Amino acid sequence: MPFAEVIGDPIAQSKSPLIHGFWLTALGIAGEYKRFHVPAGELPDYIAGACADANWRGCNLTMPHKQAVMELVDDPGGVRSSIGAMNTILRQPDGSVIGTNTDAAGFAAPIAELQLAGQHVTVIGAGGAARAVLWALARLKVERVTVMNRSPLKAAGLLSHFGLKGDVTPLDAPLAPTTALLVNTSALGMVGQPPLDLDLSPLAEDAVVYDIVYSPLETALLAAARARELATVDGLEMLIGQAALAFELFFGAVPPRERDAELRAILTS
Repeated sequence: MPFAEVIGDPIAQSKSPLIHGFWLTALGIAGEYKRFHVPAGELPDYIAGACADANWRGCNLTMPHKQAVMELVDDPGGVRSSIGAMNTILRQPDGSVIGTNTDAAGFAAPIAELQLAGQHVTVIGAGGAARAVLWALARLKVERVTVMNRSPLKAAGLLSHFGLKGDVTPLDAPLAPTTALLVNTSALGMVGQPPLDLDLSPLAEDAVVYDIVYSPLETALLAAARARELATVDGLEMLIGQAALAFELFFGAVPPRERDAELRAILTS
């Protein structure tokens, strides 16, 4: 039976098996989607073993593998030099493995109707997810990006890599009132991780707050934004969006997105 997986360290929190399992059942496809714990040092062995199984279609990758995997798979789409992070790898008929990224499109889909061209966006974090977000923001033609991160050099390097104008600030810096979109791409606020404590009072009334963390779904950041009656986007939006693209790559079928409300009910029950 064909199967795909999501791998990471940690991995128990992943909702991807529920998402893909829902779509497989809805479409009547004989297949499986699993989760598998892979510590950082075991990634090469995992890929070598997985690609030997003709039933393995590929996997999604979460922390801490999105950048390390790039040196272990083929890159026909040039993801290594563009986004600089992969969240999906696919087994080819000859047993080789290629990598791609569905995070960028998954991030952009829920904010497609926002007029971000010429706007100021603030991004928290500078890891693999931030790379996909910044790549998408560059294509949305935002005017300026502030990256809040512990390591200013890493954050400045990302701005330069994606050709974005902006600045770098520490995590405890005040938010700029010009911020039209605030995006948390870090693990801060996730179950088992340190909290993300930001003062949202400087934000304008029409600012949007987007947290890609989905465990918990109602993060402290989103709760604070809703208390201010700001528009919000939760982590399930990006998770489902990127999963839909990966599902089509793994199983060759378009998932039934018209049933997203039903799927969200399952994921939040």
